[in-house]
Amino acid sequence: MLVVPLTLTDMAALETSEAATAPSEVAGGVLSRPYRALSVGIVSVVLVIAFEATAVGTAMPVAARDLDGVSLYAFAFSGYFTTSLFGMVLAGQWSDRDGPLASLTAGIAAFAAGLLLSGTAASMWVFILGRAVQGLGGGLVIVALYVVVGRVYPERLRPSIMAAFAAGWVVPSVVGPLAAGAVTEHLGWRWVFVGIPVLVVFPLALALPQIRRRTSGGAGEAVPAPLDRRRIRLALGISLGAGLLQYAAQDLEWLSLVPAAAGAALLVPAVLGLLPRGTYRAARGLPSVVLLRGVAAGSFIAAESFVPLMLVTQRGLSPTLAGFSLAAGGGTWALGSYVQARPRVEPYRDRLMFLGMVLVAAAIATAPSVLIHAVPVWIVAVAWAFGCFGMGLVIASTSVLLLHLSASEEAGANSAALQISDGLSNVLLLAVGGAAFAALGGGTVTDAATSASGSHPAAFAAVFLPMAGVALVGAWVTTRLRER
Repeated sequence: MLVVPLTLTDMAALETSEAATAPSEVAGGVLSRPYRALSVGIVSVVLVIAFEATAVGTAMPVAARDLDGVSLYAFAFSGYFTTSLFGMVLAGQWSDRDGPLASLTAGIAAFAAGLLLSGTAASMWVFILGRAVQGLGGGLVIVALYVVVGRVYPERLRPSIMAAFAAGWVVPSVVGPLAAGAVTEHLGWRWVFVGIPVLVVFPLALALPQIRRRTSGGAGEAVPAPLDRRRIRLALGISLGAGLLQYAAQDLEWLSLVPAAAGAALLVPAVLGLLPRGTYRAARGLPSVVLLRGVAAGSFIAAESFVPLMLVTQRGLSPTLAGFSLAAGGGTWALGSYVQARPRVEPYRDRLMFLGMVLVAAAIATAPSVLIHAVPVWIVAVAWAFGCFGMGLVIASTSVLLLHLSASEEAGANSAALQISDGLSNVLLLAVGGAAFAALGGGTVTDAATSASGSHPAAFAAVFLPMAGVALVGAWVTTRLRER
């Protein structure tokens, strides 16, 4: 299961938007007649995105093997996150200026085009390019959807539609791996990619007419808000810098220092301009909240991306069973989010977040134990269920604390910083994990049915154990979330 791009409480930032105007309908719920078509449509879009996220992870090991690109495995994930960073910032600017419809339409088109490009790729680099196009579309879509919620739904209905968004990730986390595994085994991995674009037709047919009618025009009454070109430049710098660092990490040659230096030169000033001051030294309060979001998401996603590959190549599992090992995490993640939202636990939020990060670290450290063939493979499923419960406690809580520590006029910018920290850490830690994996010979694994004798277990251990250490750093960061 991949991290949800925006959490329920991130949406609260939209309540402060001066330009957003709630509709006059105040009776009924999100499925009442005024909202039914729109609600079903946009939740269905989230379902498709969630299904894609879980299905692609299942098919990825087979795709990488067939394209002779196992050494570039991490790049297939980080390529998505790299371009989605730019897409999120662009979508926010675009939606403020012209409304969310254009961003949503362009995002869906890019998302589908990326899937088709990956599904028809003849080489791993073309496959990665498709993932990058898909990530740009995903960033445009998810932000546009949240802008739709902020403009169309009255404040009292927003928690309900946002809860539906979160619930939309639970079912795909169970069904996605099973369906993608079955398709991969019986029809081939390419059908997982080329078949998903068909699924967006129904939700778009429901949602787009409603979005066009209810959000036509820009955010302002007369003059649209100008684009913040500085933020767009900084977002582009983050995306290009992260991509160059990822490329350098995969190559591991002396000449790689050139793209690494160029990437750092682009990335560092962009990060300093978009994240709160003091974030990377864990300054107390808001900077540590933003840092924790990145540490938690990055360590967990970097490790999770390699779980199916490890189970397929090291233990000989089918893609279906390998993907299913992560299925229980959807339910436990939702349970963790539910627990942290209870009023009774509010005084203990810091302790819950500490517990959550300890569970995440323990899950990541436990996963590579299956490299020992005497250890049953179901250990991974159990460990990941606990890790996802910890993530549910932490991810939602970071959004709660961020809004608590933000002035109303800063909530939007700070929420964007939270998402940037999330996506950027995914890219950077995937780069680190991918470099370690490639350096220790992980890319020489060529047969999904081989035993450990034809593989390199140390390459997987070099991914999981450092990420467990990063998660433990996150446990320390939870002690710095409150200002003195």
